[in-house]
Amino acid sequence: MAQSSRAAQIRIGTRGSPLALTQANMVRDALIAAHGLDPAAVEICPIRTTGDRITDRPLADAGGKGLFAKEIEEALSAGEIDLAVHSSKDLPATLPEGLALAACLPREDARDVLISPKAASIAALPQGATVGTSSPRRQALLRRLRPDLRIVLLRGNVETRLRKIAEGEADATLLALAGLKRLGLAGHATAILGIDEFLPAVGQGVVGIETRSEDARVNELVAAIDHRDTSIALAAERAFLAVLDGTCRSPIAGHATIAGERLHFRGMIVRPDGTEAHETVREGHVRDAVAFGADAGGELKDKASPDYFG
Repeated sequence: MAQSSRAAQIRIGTRGSPLALTQANMVRDALIAAHGLDPAAVEICPIRTTGDRITDRPLADAGGKGLFAKEIEEALSAGEIDLAVHSSKDLPATLPEGLALAACLPREDARDVLISPKAASIAALPQGATVGTSSPRRQALLRRLRPDLRIVLLRGNVETRLRKIAEGEADATLLALAGLKRLGLAGHATAILGIDEFLPAVGQGVVGIETRSEDARVNELVAAIDHRDTSIALAAERAFLAVLDGTCRSPIAGHATIAGERLHFRGMIVRPDGTEAHETVREGHVRDAVAFGADAGGELKDKASPDYFG
């Protein structure tokens, strides 16, 4: 039976970008379909974050990627919204007390793509070409492959960055294929970068649903739309990040895949200038996903020289 009472009202907090709204509507549609809810009872609540307001400098200089979640999580903690929808790669390793990642939608393609009118691949970019990105991971991996490239800051939502490349602000940029696919813009990709060549960010391609830990009503609702394998893979990746986060200032990449009950995880840290990298792999049963991620993070933390950190 459709529910339309105030008690059944669900307020979904999200950033206001086209991609964020698309992802919030994916969650909304899944909840409506799973529970026969009255669409009018499920409300999308856009929230402008500090990360959205800062466009003139790297987020790392202002406090990190958690700035895309700060105000949304504050609204969730305050009871102003009932759940929050995030691009999981935007979440810091540790969530505020009382909040939890309760569910995930099925993971979209986690790979990065090259966008360039100048070259069909990273290798084919002209000597000294400019590549626009604000991601420390992408910068470091690019420098590892092509030390001659000039990295410039390029901020903004997906459409803005595509426009800036078309207008010649840089010769190329890198974007997540998942976001392009969800926006119907995958045709803009010049080349898809293989995971072996260009390891994704932790959580890339995953829409995460954050709730108040003690909110039994909402947690029961979102449990019905959780994609088990995605949540397990994300747990491994975030456990890896948690061991490194807060002390590791090096770019971090980590990606887990699941086949049946087996998990494969690969993690990497890279110097910002691309001159040194450490990576590791874990494989085993999915029940040990979090332990694998944490153990991998500990290994790389021990391997890295002191100036990776601090």
